[in-house]
Amino acid sequence: MLRRLMHYYERAELARTTNRRVRPFDWGLEWVVDHPNGADPLVVLEQVAQQALADSDSFYAVTGPLEPQVEGDNVTFQSPLRSGDPFNDRVAARFFPAREARGRAVVLLPHWNSQPTSYVALCRALARFGVSALRVSLPYHDARMPPDLERADHMVSSNVGRTLHAVRQAVLDTRAALTWLEQQGYDRLGIVGTSIGSCIGYLAFLHDPRPKAAVFTHVSSFFADVIWHGITTAHVRESIEDRLDLDALRRVWAPISPNHFVHKLRDRYRPHRMISARYDLTFPWELSQKVFDEYRRLALPLDHVVLPCGHYSSGKLPFSWTIGYNVVSYLVRHL
Repeated sequence: MLRRLMHYYERAELARTTNRRVRPFDWGLEWVVDHPNGADPLVVLEQVAQQALADSDSFYAVTGPLEPQVEGDNVTFQSPLRSGDPFNDRVAARFFPAREARGRAVVLLPHWNSQPTSYVALCRALARFGVSALRVSLPYHDARMPPDLERADHMVSSNVGRTLHAVRQAVLDTRAALTWLEQQGYDRLGIVGTSIGSCIGYLAFLHDPRPKAAVFTHVSSFFADVIWHGITTAHVRESIEDRLDLDALRRVWAPISPNHFVHKLRDRYRPHRMISARYDLTFPWELSQKVFDEYRRLALPLDHVVLPCGHYSSGKLPFSWTIGYNVVSYLVRHL
């Protein structure tokens, strides 16, 4: 009964958004290679992915100055990875300092198509309990959204190369945000991410030694599988599936898929909590299980909280409070 109720609610919430568009498929080679040479685009993307997997530390390395500007609680800085769009390439963030942080601060990464006010309450709760929070807007979101977009369609789209670029940009932005917090004197750093923010935060967590703890809400294993099976991205799959099958999409989006990097925790494990929703139709339960299976295979500690809700309903009472409690209490204890 609860499963049917939650699934009904998830589909009803999905139907409330009426501005999803099925955009044309595009290989997007120009987003991942400097000079496409006319080769088979699938082969080119697979080569890029293989190179990124072989040296992911370089793929997610941050270079260049931040050039930060601070006005009140608003922080902006130049993205380490440029897209060519002046709106998108200036990272927008909002800072919530704690009065007695004792060096504790986190980067908070919202969900796809979140609003500027999303997670402000959580940031304030963290600050109230002694953990400063820097809420970072994702690529193509909020002030970073180009004027011709209604939704952050360039973040996750049927443009295969641009999606790869956008997620990579978000990971580098996260690492740059950690650097800004360091420059403010914080030395006990963490990451909080939800939905796609969870994916981005996890990739940053595994490629950056500075975060000492993290909490990830809504967890999945392979980026392509979420697009393929999640109800929220059905319009993206509709454009892709005539040109690529799931196996091919898994290969080209491997560098932005968490499961490929879990092994990094064997050499540099740090405490982190994963929160998943049992009746999630956006990050399906079966995909979350693949991550947890990988932890068990590698004999890694697993701190896993399961909520009896779905993706959308996790943002409603009482589940939003439960998540908030798990996030705040865990970070207060481990930072």
